[in-house]
Amino acid sequence: MKVLATYNIKGGVGKTATAVNLAYEAASRGNRVLVWDLDPQGAATFYFRIRPKVKGGGKAIVSGRRDLDEVIKASDYDNLDVVPADFSMRNLDLMIEGSKKPLATLRRVLRSVAKEYDLVFLDCPPSISLASESVFRAADALLVPVIPTTLSIRTFEQLDRFVEENPEVVKDLDVIGFFSMVDRRKRLHRELLVELRAARPDLLDELIPAVTDVERMGVHRQPVTAFSPGSRAARSYAALWDEISARL
Repeated sequence: MKVLATYNIKGGVGKTATAVNLAYEAASRGNRVLVWDLDPQGAATFYFRIRPKVKGGGKAIVSGRRDLDEVIKASDYDNLDVVPADFSMRNLDLMIEGSKKPLATLRRVLRSVAKEYDLVFLDCPPSISLASESVFRAADALLVPVIPTTLSIRTFEQLDRFVEENPEVVKDLDVIGFFSMVDRRKRLHRELLVELRAARPDLLDELIPAVTDVERMGVHRQPVTAFSPGSRAARSYAALWDEISARL
């Protein structure tokens, strides 16, 4: 089982859209996929038309009183299940802090479903915290959407520094960055695409465009690749998954 976390310190960069669309893409290719919505806002849960409620709250899962497979919900799509968000997850840091081995908490919880799934996508809230560190320890790779703007690039550099300075936390974690919400009509976007690609040749080639189809996910409550499979955005997510699969 591979664990992939869609993560960025900064909010509003397309993490949830990435998790939802890549999970759908991976499942449509025959992988057994689980999406765990760790964000108390519950956007991924909303997109999959699932009620954002976990009996006993997130604390029951983190503490081990409930196994993860007890709260898993089936989605409308073959091979794709969801652990819904719960508003109690806003206190995930405190829940993890109370665990015996905080950094190993999420990895321990996921171990119970290791034989059931090929891929787990963790949709993470924007932060850098104890919960984030537990995600880093649990994940095989971070999928990091980066908007070609100054602030977004700055937070990517902050993540780079954290990874470099905390090898005991990240261990063999693969940080996979790619451009998201790109608008080529904007001069700044075009300039920063060139600048950052030169500085970071490890960034993936495929980029996710800033198009209305991605925004319409909230209207349809579906992955864009489900309601508009021939769209530019759907093709971009499919190509992005090709690259990530090859990288893994």
